[in-house]
This record gives sequence, structure tokens and C-alpha cells, in this order.
Amino acid sequence: MDLDQQIQVLIENAPQDGSTPGIMKAIAPGLKEFALKLRHLNYYVFRTLDEAWVLTTLGNRLEPTMEKKVIYAFPTPKDASSFQQMPDPQVIAFSVPVTHILFQMFAMDMVDSTVFIETPGNLTTGTEIFRDNLADCIHAYMQKYLLETRGQSGINIPSNFA
Repeated sequence: MDLDQQIQVLIENAPQDGSTPGIMKAIAPGLKEFALKLRHLNYYVFRTLDEAWVLTTLGNRLEPTMEKKVIYAFPTPKDASSFQQMPDPQVIAFSVPVTHILFQMFAMDMVDSTVFIETPGNLTTGTEIFRDNLADCIHAYMQKYLLETRGQSGINIPSNFA
């Protein structure tokens, strides 16, 4: 699936409550803007058998009290399995469209960033997308949408929207 098809799936899977699909369309350019910075259309991310996303907590060597929680996204299943030092049968690497990873990261308050490993076979470098930067971009598109639709009745952001 190309990026536009991925976004269409997000829109189609949004709750059909009268406003969420419109909001998804409005924030789509923000998701696409970040996805275009990456090399792959799909990445492999770790999820548990009950489909919870696996977060990795990273510490700071210079400031031991500082931590951040990241999602790792790999270009191939082999890279994902190579990353696991001790394989866990309860954790599986799933192929996920890049825009869906970005939207999921936006929806998860406890995530600080996603590290996208870009080069197969090279687990030491990647592109880190920070949740705060993505959230700022998405919120800007949401504000624009709300200003454009302010005069229309029935436009409400659902309380559970990411």
C-alpha cells in the first residue's frame, strides 16, 4: 500500500461518529509529512500476542534518572528478530504500515519517540521521530480543520480521539 492508501485505511477504520473520519482526513497531511521522511512503507514492530505495542525504556548514561520510552520499527522481520537478545514467545514482530505506526505513536501518551531502523542489516542507526514533534504537527492540522468547520453544526472532537 502506498501512503495515500494507508491513510485511506485509517480513515475507513475510524469510528463512524460523524466527526472522526473528517478529523482523520484533516490530519492526514501531517502523518504523510512525517512518513515521507522515512524510507519504507511498512516496518516490523513488536507487539504482544494480545496486540499491545512493546515499548523499550532507554536510560541516559550522563543523567541516570532520565529515561525515554521508544517503539522500534524495523525494515525486515530478520532485523526485528536480530534485535531481540532473548526472544520472547509472547512477542511477535508484525508488519505495520508506516502511517499507522505514526498514528499509534501519536495516540500513545507514554511514548516519547519511534526509532525507525532504515537500513536492513544495520541495527545501529535509524531515524528517530519524536512524539512531541508529530503531535505539534497533527494539532496544527486539527486546529486548521476546526477553524474551517467552526460555523458548521455537529463538529465535535470525540473525547477519546488520540
